[in-house]
Amino acid sequence: MAEERWLRKGLFYRYFLDGVPDYLARNYWWAYLWKPGAWFFDHQPIINAILFGQYQRLMGETLRVIQARPSGRMLQLSCVYGKLTPSLAGLDSRRLHLTDVSPVQLGISMRKAGEKLVATRMNAESLGYRDGVFDTVLIFFLMHEMPPEARRRTLSEAIRVLSPKGRLVITEYGHEPNANPIYRFRLSRWIIGKLEPFLPGFWREELDVSMKNAASINRKTIKRNGKDVPVFKGFYRVAEYEVE
Repeated sequence: MAEERWLRKGLFYRYFLDGVPDYLARNYWWAYLWKPGAWFFDHQPIINAILFGQYQRLMGETLRVIQARPSGRMLQLSCVYGKLTPSLAGLDSRRLHLTDVSPVQLGISMRKAGEKLVATRMNAESLGYRDGVFDTVLIFFLMHEMPPEARRRTLSEAIRVLSPKGRLVITEYGHEPNANPIYRFRLSRWIIGKLEPFLPGFWREELDVSMKNAASINRKTIKRNGKDVPVFKGFYRVAEYEVE
């Protein structure tokens, strides 16, 4: 009876709240927390369709930026569908550290990367690592799925765990990508915003400003390494920052 009432009220997401932020369970339980959904989305054709055919290029550009210099001790902040995690795990003799709040996602990643992965369940907004323990932190398509407060806390934590001269690589949607017709066309932009409720706010957010504010919380300074790498006429981007 309780289950039927929850279903009628649209509160089914509450079944997935065990150690999971409310916004994640409410908006994305079907994609990241529900085993059948996770199985469905972790297929290359589905991933590629969601990213308008750009997954391979996004992964390639991300790996290229990371490989431009020794990655050192690396943290991937949140799991990713597809081949990215095992590819990252194969870059260095050190094991890749991966943290996510979803046991389902961690299980998928561990099956792919095996012994090359150190997987831990943590909330990206409150990491259990000491200050300055990683040389590279990667955030791949996570920020746009968070409300503004969660984004701020996550960036602050990512910078906190970075060592001096450590770098933060962010692969995400571009900032107001007006060169892309999907963004310019109001209807398609509205549909995407309905599917990704926090993306419209992220589109308008100045990432450089957010990074500077997050660094100041940790009494650090951070600089951008070069320009964003635009993908799909700027609809997506790969950005790199370095702690000074």
